[in-house]
Amino acid sequence: MGLSQALATAISGLRTTQAGMSLVAANVANAQTPGYVRKTLSQVTTAAGGTGVSVRVDAVTRELDQYIQRQLQTETSGASFSELRARFYTQLQQIYGDPSSDTSLESVFNSFTNSLQALSANPSDFSSRTAVLSAAQILTSQLNGMTDQIQALRSDAERGLADVTATANNALTQIASINRQLATGGSADATAATLADQRDYYITQLSQILDIRVIEGDRNQVSVFTGSGVQIVGTQAAQFSFNEQGTVTPNALYNSDPTKSNVGALKLILPTGASYDLIANKGIRSGQMAAYLDMRDNVLVEAQTQLDAFAAALADSLSSVTTTGSTVSSPPQAGVDLDISNLQDGNSFQFSYTDVLTGKVHNVSVVRVDDPKALPLPASATVDPNDEVIGLDFSGGTAGIANQLNAIYSGKLSFSDTGTALRILDNGTIGTIAVNGATATRTAGSLSGGGPELPFFDDASKPYTGEITESGSQIVGFAGRISVNLSLLADPSKLVAMSATTSSGDPTRPNFIYEQLMTASHAFSPDTGIGTAAAPFDGKITSYLRQVLSQQGQAAQNADSINQGQQVVYNSLAQRFKDVSGVSVDQEMANLLNLQNAYGANARIMTTVREMYQELMQVL
Repeated sequence: MGLSQALATAISGLRTTQAGMSLVAANVANAQTPGYVRKTLSQVTTAAGGTGVSVRVDAVTRELDQYIQRQLQTETSGASFSELRARFYTQLQQIYGDPSSDTSLESVFNSFTNSLQALSANPSDFSSRTAVLSAAQILTSQLNGMTDQIQALRSDAERGLADVTATANNALTQIASINRQLATGGSADATAATLADQRDYYITQLSQILDIRVIEGDRNQVSVFTGSGVQIVGTQAAQFSFNEQGTVTPNALYNSDPTKSNVGALKLILPTGASYDLIANKGIRSGQMAAYLDMRDNVLVEAQTQLDAFAAALADSLSSVTTTGSTVSSPPQAGVDLDISNLQDGNSFQFSYTDVLTGKVHNVSVVRVDDPKALPLPASATVDPNDEVIGLDFSGGTAGIANQLNAIYSGKLSFSDTGTALRILDNGTIGTIAVNGATATRTAGSLSGGGPELPFFDDASKPYTGEITESGSQIVGFAGRISVNLSLLADPSKLVAMSATTSSGDPTRPNFIYEQLMTASHAFSPDTGIGTAAAPFDGKITSYLRQVLSQQGQAAQNADSINQGQQVVYNSLAQRFKDVSGVSVDQEMANLLNLQNAYGANARIMTTVREMYQELMQVL
């Protein structure tokens, strides 16, 4: 090897070791930088003319295990989803309160029923009456406050969706921009490696927000898809659209029909301009977006429904008056007469008939609906899964109701107005239909109606009747509006006095109130999550409340357990990824020492070559 060849080899060695030392410095400087992947030099040996060789930098390599990276992206979505749900469940549990606390819903309800029991023992005692009303006000206030807090959590979820949408859109824009830069630049230099780090950082951000799948393409580019298979970024970025609605109320619910939805809709706007409804199409399955949507539209809505059903049971159990129809015979027909004159909007009457030929029993619920835009009613308008629901306009009186029902049943049954009742008759000589009976359930409108039933609880300033309008059922959000009847607060004697002749010591009404709350059976909608659509929960209010509290506690515990397990998986993968791709300062210092030795050796060669050239020049 000649002196010039030796010099060239030393110079290339110096350049390579300088590049290596710069890379070590960058690794150490970015040891704590999020998304930074450790870099190494890829070197190749080249011919330097004659028999000499030299070395040069071929590429800057990112130390990356792509399999672990893909797994980590998946588990990042899962960990973000489980962590956010667990946090919301913890907050929800705080709303229900510690069961052993005097301020928990169960404790407050028990205080109310205990005060009723004391009143039953001493109906004429004024302090016992005021204690009942005070306990009732505390109970309604508790339900009002719990509703406010649940809706505050739903508002938090709404705002959270707006925040993560903005973060996701920025990440998508950055990923697309970096893809374009990498496509036009080199793929193996330090700049490309740095850009790839930045892109991975935004991909990690995106994986926290929703479930994604990353596919590598040509020219060092990547394409990102949602877990459901929709491409959201390549060289162009899609954008998420979310129309935040601000404060959320119990009536603010999602509907795939935009004209009926009154919470924010989450859509994906593709680069082509096409719009994709991510909620209706269940396009988001994990990550923070999925958790926020699940809490806003499912978990917290069910929690509110449970409270509303509890509040409605309190009101209905004390104010519902049931009248049974009387058997009539109008040869050749037979049936029942039923007084429906006092039914209010939302009240209903039921009749039953048997198809003699098949033996099938038909249970029909006819609901008074004063808002024609709410018609026709769905089968879910009543709790009974086996009844046939009919919503009718009562404005035409009993005769108008009879005409509407005659049009529906077309001679199978006949309906008429007797002047005092609705008459329901079978089909006479045909003999294929048998009327079994009928009942009407109305809301008591007076504190002194003569019976033990009374409108103890109101919906703000009006009676609770379960009315149904175009905007929904009165039960929705009722827990946030339930209040003690102001007339009852003004005259506590009505807790005992059913009429002007009732004795002040008569325990009939106090006993009725207590028994309705403690021992009477009530049916609850399967929308509460208690029971099923085929077999709704039917039982005591106390049993229902215990079921609700038990279910919520178990759900919170499950969410916490799932989150703990998910975090273990995520942390394990994150550590494996760090072991491969993270910067070890100790290792980098060892590399730096080797590079310094190599640098010194190359520098020594250059010094030696210079000295030899000097001696050669002296000889010449």
